[in-house]
Amino acid sequence: MSNTRIERDSMGELQVPAEALYGAQTQRAVNNFPISHQRMPTQFIRALILAKAAAAKANVDLKQISEGQGKAIVEAAQGLLEGDFMQHFPVDIFQTGSGTSSNMNANEVIATLASRLLGEPVNPNDHVNCGQSSNDIIPTTIHVSAALVLHEQTLPALLHLVEVIERKAVEVHPFIKTGRTHLMDAMPVRMSQVLEGWAQQLKANIGHLQGLLPSLQALAQGGTAVGTGINAHPEFAARFSQQLSNLTQVHFTPGKNLFALIGSQDTAVAVSGQLKAIAVTLMKIANDLRWMNSGPLAGLGEIELEGLQPGSSIMPGKVNPVIPEATAMVAAQVIGNDSVITIAGQSGNFELNVMLPIIAQNLLGSLELLANSSRLLADKAIASFKVNEPKLKEALSRNPILVTALNPIIGYQKAAEIAKKAYQQGRPVIDVALEHTDLPRSQLEVLLDPEKLTAGGV
Repeated sequence: MSNTRIERDSMGELQVPAEALYGAQTQRAVNNFPISHQRMPTQFIRALILAKAAAAKANVDLKQISEGQGKAIVEAAQGLLEGDFMQHFPVDIFQTGSGTSSNMNANEVIATLASRLLGEPVNPNDHVNCGQSSNDIIPTTIHVSAALVLHEQTLPALLHLVEVIERKAVEVHPFIKTGRTHLMDAMPVRMSQVLEGWAQQLKANIGHLQGLLPSLQALAQGGTAVGTGINAHPEFAARFSQQLSNLTQVHFTPGKNLFALIGSQDTAVAVSGQLKAIAVTLMKIANDLRWMNSGPLAGLGEIELEGLQPGSSIMPGKVNPVIPEATAMVAAQVIGNDSVITIAGQSGNFELNVMLPIIAQNLLGSLELLANSSRLLADKAIASFKVNEPKLKEALSRNPILVTALNPIIGYQKAAEIAKKAYQQGRPVIDVALEHTDLPRSQLEVLLDPEKLTAGGV
């Protein structure tokens, strides 16, 4: 009992660890929700602390709390952010759907530190939470944390991936490979055309994601309990957004309709949907790399990915495409996260969405997974793979589908007969075409030149 203390809240007394900065409401949440033993994401707690500092600054400006109280709250928040703050935030992800427990956790921790700094009591509810409700601060924190991770991690990583792909496309431009549709031989393509396709997919996705930033940076703060703004100063929302923008160097604005931002999580659902689209693109790129790298003897063997680690505990010398595989698993997880967010987004019952913590967990998880895997895919797979030119030329020379270029001259039916004979006999299509058409070899060499065919014509 000596390592605990008694704390009180509106429901009575309970024991709290003696050294804990938090109080009774946080302890009740710890007792009530021993579910996953996973805490709220670090980036979420960071954004929540920043929001408390911005609120204190706004409330001092509006004379809702004293200058001393506001300064102490800001200094307490800054001190937390400079240290290992997560040790003070033990509340499980699976808690009350509004995130009230996490909000009060922050209020209590900051109030304890601020009281020590000021030398007099700073109240968690009356001062740290002044002008706020869990119902607007938690939706606000979801937007803020996601926006910060997007600006600081995800978008830079995706742009880096595009840059690496485009640089690699220039490097591999001279190489021509057999194209494939339905995993079957098709017309030839340049390696650069394959990579430029990947880059364009990503650039389109990045553009869509950037288009969501203004909505993500519009905040619910100021709506308090149900969107009406009860107990908040009329200018609080605008002052809060300005102070938060100053603290983060990201431009935040008050939402146009606070009822919508508290009663729904449509923006989080939209952002997650776009992250899912990016995951689908990364899955395609990862699988293309895996197929092209397959072999090296019994597969396509068109490229050789950088060898990063032994690939088998029993088969010596085996090396596997570990980075594309990890990327594919990330993509699967992001797609799964989106399903959770979609379901959670439907839980906007009347004036409040009540699955906010799990939305925060999955949205931030997707953002960070995509950021980290994109950089690895860029630097340890795409930048460093080598092209197996002999293998490319061998497959091209035996590809009967090149006969497609003869369609306008000899017709589809005749070309199909030549392709089938080339397959059956295992011979180059140019030799079979020479036997079954009146075209001279010199003309066939021009018509069937893979390099010319990659340009779309002859």
